[in-house]
Amino acid sequence: MNTPARNDDDDLRCAEYALGVLDARERAALEADVSRDPALQRALDDWQRRLAPLADDVRALAPPERVWTRIRRDLGFLTPQKKRERWWDSLSVWRWLTIGASVAALVLLGVTFTLLRQAPEAPVTAAAPSEYMVASIARKDGVVHWTATVDVRAARMVVVPTSRVTIPANRATELWLIPPNAKPIALGVFPSDRPATMTLPPEIVAQLSTQAVLAVSDEPPGGSPTGAPTGPVLATGQMHST
Repeated sequence: MNTPARNDDDDLRCAEYALGVLDARERAALEADVSRDPALQRALDDWQRRLAPLADDVRALAPPERVWTRIRRDLGFLTPQKKRERWWDSLSVWRWLTIGASVAALVLLGVTFTLLRQAPEAPVTAAAPSEYMVASIARKDGVVHWTATVDVRAARMVVVPTSRVTIPANRATELWLIPPNAKPIALGVFPSDRPATMTLPPEIVAQLSTQAVLAVSDEPPGGSPTGAPTGPVLATGQMHST
């Protein structure tokens, strides 16, 4: 069954609202429009459900005990210590770092969405499992280095860096798709420090699923010469449907 096409501007406003990047005036205007337009309400609900899985990869950060000790001391419940506190023991520093990380994540999601919207459309792939898929590509300790968003209908992937990754000048980062119970498939070399867009052939789109994994390896310039990862794997991430 075909669904009516949505206005591109309204669709973009709903996506930016779900990402939290609209200012107060724009949010109020959209909320007023949504109250009068059931179709716009459905579009907003679709975007909020689509982006919700990204929050699953964000782990809660409990402040260390030294932070609570500092709070009790500042309130006068503890005798001040002669030892000078270090800057990273400050509750304000941790609070602003947390806020900064949240804002950065929203901006990166906005960049990903904008790049996908600007990319030229490719033929629709019948085997596509869903409209969009996402993956947080992280190290073993949970630090996310890149986020990947796939527009399945357009057969296009956008990879955005979320933290600084140091790669030697004579090395490159290469992206791999690892389907379940299958060998890694090379998706291409990409810059580690800025957003990159990749066009996916139909046979790659057909391999996308929630059981598939994206991985990034350290390779020679131009990519692996063997068709399989030859350097260390820097990060991996499970794919999610949205």
